[in-house]
Amino acid sequence: MTARAPARAPGRAARGGAAGADPATPVGPLLLGVRHHGPGSARAVLAALEHVRPRAVLIEGPPEGDALLSLAADERMRPPVALLAHAVDDPGRAAFWPMAAFSPEWVAIRWASAHQVPVRFMDLPAAHALAVPEQPEPRQEDARSFDPIGVLASTAGYDDPERWWEDVVEHRAADGAPGDPRAPFAALAEAMGALREAYGDGGHPRDAVREACMRLRLRAARKEFGDGVAVVCGAWHVPALAARTTVAADKALLKGIPKVRTETTWVPWTHRRLARHSGYGAGIESPGWYGHLFDAPDRPLERWMTKVARLLRAEDRLVSSAHVIEAVRLAEALAAVRGRPAAGLTEATDAVRAVMCEGSDVPLALVHDRLVVGEAIGAVPDGAPAVPLQRDLAGQQRTLRLRPEAERRGLELDLRKDTDAARSRLLHRLRLLGVGWGEPSAGRGGTGTFRESWQLHWQPELFVRVAEAGAWGTTVLSAASARAESDAVSATTLAEVTALAEHCLLAGLPDALAAVMDALAARAALDSDVGHLADALPALARALRYGDVRATDTAALSTVALGLAERVCVGLPSACTGLDPAAAEEQRGRVDGIHTAVTLLAGAGAGAGAGEGEGEGEGEGEGEESAGPGPGGGAGAESGARTGGGAEAGADAGAGAEAGSPGGGLRERWTGVLRGLAARDTVAGVLRGRATRLLLDDGHLPEEEAARLMGLALSPGAPPTDAAAWIEGFVGGAAGGGTLLVHDERLLGLVDGWLTSIPPASFTAVLPLLRRTFSTYEPGVRRTLGELVRRGPAPGGAHRASDAETDGFGPGLDGERADAVVPVLRLLLGLDTGEGNTGGERAATETAATESANTEQTAGTEQIAGTEQIAGTEQIAAGTEAGRTATR
Repeated sequence: MTARAPARAPGRAARGGAAGADPATPVGPLLLGVRHHGPGSARAVLAALEHVRPRAVLIEGPPEGDALLSLAADERMRPPVALLAHAVDDPGRAAFWPMAAFSPEWVAIRWASAHQVPVRFMDLPAAHALAVPEQPEPRQEDARSFDPIGVLASTAGYDDPERWWEDVVEHRAADGAPGDPRAPFAALAEAMGALREAYGDGGHPRDAVREACMRLRLRAARKEFGDGVAVVCGAWHVPALAARTTVAADKALLKGIPKVRTETTWVPWTHRRLARHSGYGAGIESPGWYGHLFDAPDRPLERWMTKVARLLRAEDRLVSSAHVIEAVRLAEALAAVRGRPAAGLTEATDAVRAVMCEGSDVPLALVHDRLVVGEAIGAVPDGAPAVPLQRDLAGQQRTLRLRPEAERRGLELDLRKDTDAARSRLLHRLRLLGVGWGEPSAGRGGTGTFRESWQLHWQPELFVRVAEAGAWGTTVLSAASARAESDAVSATTLAEVTALAEHCLLAGLPDALAAVMDALAARAALDSDVGHLADALPALARALRYGDVRATDTAALSTVALGLAERVCVGLPSACTGLDPAAAEEQRGRVDGIHTAVTLLAGAGAGAGAGEGEGEGEGEGEGEESAGPGPGGGAGAESGARTGGGAEAGADAGAGAEAGSPGGGLRERWTGVLRGLAARDTVAGVLRGRATRLLLDDGHLPEEEAARLMGLALSPGAPPTDAAAWIEGFVGGAAGGGTLLVHDERLLGLVDGWLTSIPPASFTAVLPLLRRTFSTYEPGVRRTLGELVRRGPAPGGAHRASDAETDGFGPGLDGERADAVVPVLRLLLGLDTGEGNTGGERAATETAATESANTEQTAGTEQIAGTEQIAGTEQIAAGTEAGRTATR
C-alpha cells in the first residue's frame, strides 16, 4: 500500500540520492519524507530500508536521545512511547517526541536495531530548543497557518485531507509488478518542493534553524558512512535537506543560540495524546484506526467491524455476526459509490452508525472514544533513565498494585485496610507535590470517614510534574514533607495553613506536621479577622477526625482548633451586622462551615470523654449509617428523628454525654451564638433564617418558636426583600428545606400566606430570590409542595376532609395499611423467633398502629411509630416520643 508516483518523480528523486539506482552503488543519501504517525508511511519506510539496506539511519529527533536508542530493542519497551527532554534547572521546561508502533521513525529505529545498523537523531538539540522560548503554533484562521496535506488534498479535489491521505497512501496498492519502494518518497518530495517554493517556511520560521542543524549532521554522517545513509524525517523538510548550501551558511544560522543543561529519557505515551484534539502539533485524528491498519495482516475492514461488535457486546448491546457482515457490505458499497479505492474510516463509521448503532450517535461516541482514538498506553523498561523520585514512585505503584492507566477510572479505598491506607497516603502526597494522578470524588453515601473515593487518570505530562517535584526530595515521602514545610512558611493566609495541616494528616507526614503546626499557632495568635478564623476552622475540624482511622496523633490540632472556635464564637455576632446582600451570602457559607466544624469538634470531644464509640462504629455498616455527623458516638443531638419534645430530650442526652469534654461547652456556646443571630434585627435576613434553621435541625429550638420567628420575619411590616432573604436562609439550599415544608404544613402555610400578600410592585423584586431558593429542591419535593399548596392546608396543619381522596394524600393514619408492614418491620428488627407474634404482641401492635398510642415491648426497647401517607409512600420511623404520626 504505497502512493502512486507521478511520471516525473525519478527526475526529482535524483536530487534526493538513491532513487532509481542500484542499492549496491548508492549515489546519495536516501531521503525518506514521511507523515508522522502514518501507517502507510511506516510500511513504505520499512520496504525502502529492506530494499536499500543503508549503512546508517538518521531520525528526526534530538541528538541527546542517541544514548537511549538501544532501549528500543528491549522487549519491555512497548509503544506508544515518547522521548522526554527537560531542563535540569527547570524541569517544567520540557518537550516530547512521541512515537507509536505505526510511526515511521519507530519502524526505522526498530529496523536498525534488528540489523545492527547505527541509528542516530539529527534534529536541533534539545539543549537549544528548550533554551529558546516556545512560540505558539499558528491557528487555523491565522494567515500564516499552513497545512501541506490540506493543500495537496484540495488541489486533488478533496475537501477532507484525511480522506485524501487514506486514498493515495493508506489504501492504494501497487498495480501490476512490484515497483521501486523509493518511488512514493520521490513523488512526495517533488510535491513538497513545489509547496515550499509557493509558501516559503509555511509560517514556521524556526524550521530554518532546525534544517540547518539537520544538514550539518547529515554531512557528518556521510563523511563517516559515505552515501549509504537513510534519513527519516517529515516530508516538509526533504526539499531543505536536498538543497545545496554551504557549511558556513548553516553554522551561521546556529550561531548565538542559547543553551541549557538537559536530561532525556523514555516515558510511556498514550493514543489519546497522539490525537490532534489533545493539542499535540503533529497529532492525527484517529490513532486507534491507524494502529489497526498497521497491525492488521489482511482484511482490515472485517477485523475492524469485529472489534466494534466486541466492544458493543461488552456494553450489553445486541450485536450479532449478521450485523458485522451487513456493516462490512454497507461500508464497501459506500466506498464504491463515493469512488474510493477502499472503505476508509468515514465509510466504516457510517456503516457502524446505521447497522450496529441503529442510527444513534450515543454508542457511536463510545466506538470513537475506545477504538478510533483508543486507550493504549505504552511502557518503558526499568533500565530507562529516571529521576530518583520517579523510581521511588514506580516502586510504590508496583507494591500497592496501582498501575498508571490512560483511562479515567474510579477507586474506592477502605482506610481500615493497610494497603488501601497506603494507597491513600501515596495519592495525597502526590497531590501535595502537584502530581494530579488522582482527585478525590464524592463516593457512596454515608458519614463514615474510613472510606475514600478517587478518580485516577494518568497522563504523560505527569512525568514532567514528577521531574519538577524531584527538586524537593528523592522519595515521595521526603519530597512531600519538604514541600509542605516550604508551603507553610510561604502561606499568606490562615486558611492556607489549616488546609495544609489537613493535607499533612491525610498524607501521613508527621515530620512536616510539626512545622505546619508551629506556623498555624503563630498565625492564629496574630490573625484577628473573624472571616479568616472562620475560613480556617472547618479544615481543622475535619483533620481531627483522622486520628482514629489513620492512627494519627491529632492532640496538637485539638488545642488550636478549640481556641480558634472560641474566638470565632466571640467575634462572629458583630461580624454579621450591617452586611450587604453579597457579604451576607458569603457569611452564610461561613456560618454553615462553623456549624459543621463545631459539630465535629463536639462529637470528637464527646467520643473521647464518654468513651461511647470508636469514631466510625464497630463495623462498616455502623460507620456508614451513623446518625451523628462526626466520628464520636456521643452527639446525642444528632441522633433519632427531630420531632418536638423528643428532639429536645435527644439534645439533653447529647449534652449529658458531652459533659466534662471541651467540645460540650463549645457546642453550648455556639448554640447561644445562633440564638443571638436568629433574634437580632440588625443581622441580615439570610443569616437570621439560617441560624433559625440550624437551631431547629439540632433540636435546640421548638417548632412553635421557629414558627413564631418565621411569623415575625414574614409579617406585613417586614420589607419583602428582607423576608425573601429570611426564607432563603431558612429553607434554601439542598439541606432538606423542602422536606421540612412538606412535613410541617404550618410553616408552609406561613410561607404561602406571606407570598400571596406581597404587593404586585414588590413581587418582581423578590421573585429571583424565591426562584433561586426553590430551584435547589428535588423534583419530587417541588411536586409535593405544589400539590399541598393547591390543596391548601387546614388550620393547625391538618388535612382538609374535603380533599381526603386526593391522590397520594389521606386524612390521617390508615391503620389497615400500617398493619401490613408490621411483619416486615419485626423481621428487620429481629423480633420474630420463628413462630410469629404472640397474640398479646400482635394485639399491642395493632393498637399502636390504629390508635397512634405508645407501644412498649418487653423484649427490647424498640418503639414503632405510626405512619403517615406522603405522596403515596408509607414511611416508618423509630421515635422517642409516643403519639407522633409525622416523621422528619
